[in-house]
Amino acid sequence: MTPETLGAAAVAYVAAMFLLAHAADRAAAAGRWRWMNRPLVYTLSLSVYCSAWTFYGAVGYATRSGLEFLTIYLGPGIVFAGAWWGLRHLVRVARMHRITSIADLISSRFGKSAGLAALVTLISVMAATPYIALQLQSVSMALSAFAAPGSPLPDAVPLWTGLGLAAFAILFGTRHLAADERHHGVVIAIAVEAVVKLAAFAAVGAYVLWGLADGPADVLERIDRMADAPEGAGWLIKPDRWLVLIALSGGAVLALPRMFHVMVVEAADDDRLRHAGWAFPLYLCLMSFLVLPIAVVGRDLLPSGSNPDLHVLALPLSQGQDTLAAFVFLGGFSSAMSMVVVSAIALSTMMANHWLVPCWLRLRQPAAAPAEAERRQLPQDDLRRMMLNARRLAILATIGCGWAYLRLSGGTSALAVMGIVAFSGMAQVLPSLIAGLCWRGATRRGAMAGIASGSLIWLLLVYLPSLGLAATPGMPAGIDPFAGAVLLALAVNTGLLVLVSLVDFPNPVERLQALSFVHAIAPDSSPAEAGNGSGAEALLTLAGRLWGSEQALQVFGSAAADQGKSGYLPDLTPRFLADLEREMAGTVGAATASALMGRVAGRGGVTVADLMEVAGEVSEARADNQRLAAASAELARTARKLQESNEKLRVLSNQKDAFLGQISHELRTPMTAIRAFSEILMEPGLPGADRARFASIIHDESGRLTRLIEELLDLAVLESGRARLRPGVVNLNTLLERALVAARAVSAGRDFVLLRDPPSEHVMVITDPDRLLQVLINLIANARKYCRAEQPELRIAVRQSRSGMTEIDIIDNGGGIAPAQQALIFEKFSRLDDSGRAGGAGLGLAICREIMEFLGGAIAYLPGQGGAAFRVTLPRRPPGPATEGTESSALRPA
Repeated sequence: MTPETLGAAAVAYVAAMFLLAHAADRAAAAGRWRWMNRPLVYTLSLSVYCSAWTFYGAVGYATRSGLEFLTIYLGPGIVFAGAWWGLRHLVRVARMHRITSIADLISSRFGKSAGLAALVTLISVMAATPYIALQLQSVSMALSAFAAPGSPLPDAVPLWTGLGLAAFAILFGTRHLAADERHHGVVIAIAVEAVVKLAAFAAVGAYVLWGLADGPADVLERIDRMADAPEGAGWLIKPDRWLVLIALSGGAVLALPRMFHVMVVEAADDDRLRHAGWAFPLYLCLMSFLVLPIAVVGRDLLPSGSNPDLHVLALPLSQGQDTLAAFVFLGGFSSAMSMVVVSAIALSTMMANHWLVPCWLRLRQPAAAPAEAERRQLPQDDLRRMMLNARRLAILATIGCGWAYLRLSGGTSALAVMGIVAFSGMAQVLPSLIAGLCWRGATRRGAMAGIASGSLIWLLLVYLPSLGLAATPGMPAGIDPFAGAVLLALAVNTGLLVLVSLVDFPNPVERLQALSFVHAIAPDSSPAEAGNGSGAEALLTLAGRLWGSEQALQVFGSAAADQGKSGYLPDLTPRFLADLEREMAGTVGAATASALMGRVAGRGGVTVADLMEVAGEVSEARADNQRLAAASAELARTARKLQESNEKLRVLSNQKDAFLGQISHELRTPMTAIRAFSEILMEPGLPGADRARFASIIHDESGRLTRLIEELLDLAVLESGRARLRPGVVNLNTLLERALVAARAVSAGRDFVLLRDPPSEHVMVITDPDRLLQVLINLIANARKYCRAEQPELRIAVRQSRSGMTEIDIIDNGGGIAPAQQALIFEKFSRLDDSGRAGGAGLGLAICREIMEFLGGAIAYLPGQGGAAFRVTLPRRPPGPATEGTESSALRPA
């Protein structure tokens, strides 16, 4: 078995995981994700804790230090088995606040501090680099075990390994932005890899235990001899070091970015931790059970001076078991792959949310631009693409840092050393994490002081010595240097956190967040004055840039319906703004979401009313208050709906008089022309040319009069329910082609860029084709008539909604319709302010609405699309039997 063959096998393995992750993502997008959402899959995904350090380094650790390797598994086992209720609280709070990372959690708890998030991100990146370097080195070391003597591997093996894993992480970690950071494909791949590495380790362990040794009794005798030997001093238990390592490993399962991601961010709910409380410690037990047999048998059978980290490979290779060794190599590669991919995804989210995007927002902010100008400017930027590109760049930078650490440090013969450096670094966020979840008095300044001081001590006493850039610190006699350095850093960290928090006073946002985090209570906002429609549309546009138009419209439409409003623009109440900010936090993090909301919605600080709400947090009448709040909210929705209806009736009442005057004018004008020119035609001696010209004018005016009367009759027939449905099977692509040809006469001199996807338009529906054609012609003609863009565009999109309805979007790139007029454009007495723009009688959209209701569908205006946008929703077949009655005499664009 050559390194080249194993390299090809590793590439094939990555390709298999790629296909598996792709299939899982497609199944999740199609709604077939329940089989991926089981507690077993969640528990197996937690095995990302068992990286190449576990697969290779644990055996080397046991060979050098005896039973001390168990500390790396005792810590997580104790946390999951003994404190799973605390983990449930953590997951519940994180889901409530749409937390995306460990940095986001600490930032959100301490007043959504961008500076604190940036600091935790820096520590996470620094702590992860040696761990990623460990994985890259493990692949190179494993391949070297298969190389022929005297033929070293190329130095570029770690680099190419890192690039391949970076490509996988980019493909499945940055495909899209959503309101949360769950990656179904990656989780399924990790779960499968968990089975592969467990099977590989169990296979080599069983071979060593019963193939090379004579069973457990023989192994126990070898352990006794090794412990009694002069070089067995490492088997002595050092209490200070054991306690520190158990605490570090227990904290690592909470604070390591990759563990926080799979345990908290990817969790659908907190209940699955009840199963993981026993299943994950069992997995760790299975992985560590065979470490000692491999270590002691390898020490006895392999040549002196061989690398103990590679005993899992060297033992089967020494016995000619190449197939088993190749399987073990894939298990170790699987361990490294899952750790690097998940770490890169988690760190890229942190780096993009807390470094790159805040810098971009600061650079984009004009020096002295008014707030309203900022609101108009910000949504024009493509935040979604920028966010995805930022995460892709961060993934490359993260894995690149690990490769640079490996090159700078030159690697190490003991993989466990590099892992412990990462554990001790992330431990510096633990005091603030635990205090933030348990102590309401912890403040942002206290957390900042504690994390900064502890991290500085860790940097000087642990991190730099691991690179060879500083000497190992000296400690008093009897104290392990590493344990002493870690204890000193954590003691200073915790002490400053407590002392500064006791003398500090939290700001209002911190107090609100503290109440929510400690008691797991969703932060509420009291009703206040509603915001204007232009601000709501700006927020809708921003949400569309982050999540895509469809999801943004769904969120805003649902909020508007809850408020008792029609359309897609809810009032900017504090409750809605708070809910929207939490939804955005699931994409860009709490601190960045707060900054975006501040720029677009102009949100201010927390008010005295918010503080009063905090003061009465533990009211005994909470249940009564909730019932009263629900009743009050229902009354508020009803009152708001009535207010909206009354306002609409008032405007329509005023417009009705104008409408009647306009209709009188529209009827009188052609009638006057017809009468006048008819009298002229009655005069004798009129030249033939003039007679023909006057007759043509009479013909045109009579046609204009006929169209106006038909519009009025058409609307009356539709409103009275006397229209007759003539259903037929029609291809929407054919109907759209006819509508475009018919509407081309409107603004014929202007060149419109037509944006379509013809394959998606080939949808067969059962409907009245003439009626639907009438609606489509009207909308396309209106777009051509009113779009004032210098380079006009018309976009037509056809899609199938989840409810089975067919949606047709017709969108131009003009100025759109003002928010104040969007609720009235479908009313029959409604007209735009500019009568010259309105033209005709203004009945077109009113007739379109009646037609779509008649066909069992709907028509709606879509705000925040960059121009006038209408959505026609059509069922696959009309509802119920055709209604007998009178059909209008003509079908044409209204």
